[in-house]
Amino acid sequence: MIYCLNPNCEKPLNPDATFCQSCGTQLISQLRNRYRIIQPLGGGGFGRTFLAEDEDKLNEHCVVKQLAPQVQGTTALLKATELFQEEARRLQQLGEHPQIPTLYAYFRHDNYLYLVQQFILGQTLRQELRQQGTFSEEKIWKLLSELLPILKFIHEHQVIHRDIKPENIIRRSPREDLVLIDFGVAKQLTATSLQQTGTTIGSFGYAPIEQMKYGNAYAASDLFSLGVTCFDLLTGIHPSHLYMEHGYGWVMHWRQHLKSPLSAQLVQVLDKLLQKDMEHRYQSADELLQDLHQKPQPASIPRDFSLPQPPSRINPRQSVFPSTVLQPRIQLKHKLLAGGIILLLGLGGYIYWQSLGHIPTLSGHWGDVNSLAFRREGTTLASGSDDKSVKIWNLNNRQEIRTLKGHKDIVYCVAISPDGQTLVSGSKDNTIKIWNLKTGKEIRTLKGHTDWVNSVAISPDGQNIASGSYDNTIKVWNLNTGQELQTLREHTSAVLSVALSSDGKTLVSGSADRTIKVWNLNTGKVLRTLTTHSGDVNALAISPDGQMLASASDDKTVKVWKLNTGKEIRTLVGHSADVNAVAFSPDGEHIATGSDDKTVKIWNLDTGEIIDTLKGHSGKVYAVAFSPDGKTLVSGSHDKTIKIWQLP
Repeated sequence: MIYCLNPNCEKPLNPDATFCQSCGTQLISQLRNRYRIIQPLGGGGFGRTFLAEDEDKLNEHCVVKQLAPQVQGTTALLKATELFQEEARRLQQLGEHPQIPTLYAYFRHDNYLYLVQQFILGQTLRQELRQQGTFSEEKIWKLLSELLPILKFIHEHQVIHRDIKPENIIRRSPREDLVLIDFGVAKQLTATSLQQTGTTIGSFGYAPIEQMKYGNAYAASDLFSLGVTCFDLLTGIHPSHLYMEHGYGWVMHWRQHLKSPLSAQLVQVLDKLLQKDMEHRYQSADELLQDLHQKPQPASIPRDFSLPQPPSRINPRQSVFPSTVLQPRIQLKHKLLAGGIILLLGLGGYIYWQSLGHIPTLSGHWGDVNSLAFRREGTTLASGSDDKSVKIWNLNNRQEIRTLKGHKDIVYCVAISPDGQTLVSGSKDNTIKIWNLKTGKEIRTLKGHTDWVNSVAISPDGQNIASGSYDNTIKVWNLNTGQELQTLREHTSAVLSVALSSDGKTLVSGSADRTIKVWNLNTGKVLRTLTTHSGDVNALAISPDGQMLASASDDKTVKVWKLNTGKEIRTLVGHSADVNAVAFSPDGEHIATGSDDKTVKIWNLDTGEIIDTLKGHSGKVYAVAFSPDGKTLVSGSHDKTIKIWQLP
């Protein structure tokens, strides 16, 4: 079947033929000999949208938009054409963000303009509202935390979306992340545009007064529309109906439409978003993100406050991790103090506290946080992300120092040299980049892997790099010259993790072939192969003294081994999903692990007991790292954030 592309055709679906059987227009089987139209997805205004197949990408689905303006007059037609072209420019500019559709092509064919973009499989929030009913407060907090980094990104690129509403937000399947679509009315915010009155554009009820009355749009305008979107999803009431009856007066009384009470914190946030006067609103996504980070977290404390049975051996340093007290059979009383702190009282005085409030969070990445590495002084942290960047953070003030850009795809791994001068990153673009950590300048790019680079490690003397790749190999490089020294090829599937011993003589690798290999780094020979994991080996860590190895796997377990013999010491069971990350504490007495179950766990290595389970991430945890002094643990997640956990 061939779909007729004449916008005025009443029966556009045709059998294979040369001309449309309804309107007589010549049929096009493939636009540009590449894009085959399958079915219409919708239309209106100045464009029609189709689902199509891209023959050059093995018939991958894509979206084709056709400029078919249903407007009269030369001025209106020119404006429609301008907006269509602007949408293509915006997608080209912003499409590198994983939660904004990518532009594939923009061209003219038979006097019509076409735009081809990425197809997002999923459903809009409007469809979700109809199927599942109104959103809970928890879902609104999650919506804000996921959508604000996207708005921050487009605003930093001087683009205002101008049409934020449930129809233009898709929850992608199966990843369940949010994607912002339809940049057909997006506006480039330039010095010139700030001085001009623009065209009135947007959706009634969602767009603020400065946009609808004067044609002006700013970051605060999109944030108003975001607030209206939250109201719509919370109440199920379409704001256009309220707008038609009350104009912008309805935003002063939005709370009267709530079906159930909201927390004071969310009411305060929505009140500030829904201000009629722009100067009283949040002025930036960053400003709102700061308020989101102050949202109280629920505490998980047992009702009777009984403590677990103690392990056979107690180390004093273990006794005050944030949510478990390893003291023998003490029944505790609790007291709520100012600032949301619970103080537990037991024999011998105050032995434990837990903050119920804010978990310090670093936000700035707009993709998954895959890897974390501390500088030796302990206040500088590096993070690698799906957004193709590496960010450097100051943990003292919790501020971003700089962003390193140069990779063309996801950054899976980062490592910092022992002297703190150099950072190494590995990427899905098959390369390793070496950076000057102080200046953020790229020193060189190492090319040699033929597939994704999943893991990098730097030798203790700072001379060599080891890298593991989806090409099933490990490569060893000279850090100073970039020379490839050797390639190790014993794995039969992707190498997911590499680690180097403290003496620099032993290399360990974990693979999707479910094995761990221990190598003599000097000779490149395999010393032993460890085979008891029943799933991919995602992460490895060697203890500071070089005696123990920890491995994390898709089989939901962590295994601890004697490194010099390969003997399995114990298997740690407690996560309910794949374990993605593992790290030793600096004293070598504990390990931390991160999992698809969205938790971080801290374990006692002597006993194999879980000391603490840290909850706060809303997505899978991909990275964990201890600070050099052991007082701080950081974790990176699919939720695009880094959590900072303070340890006693």
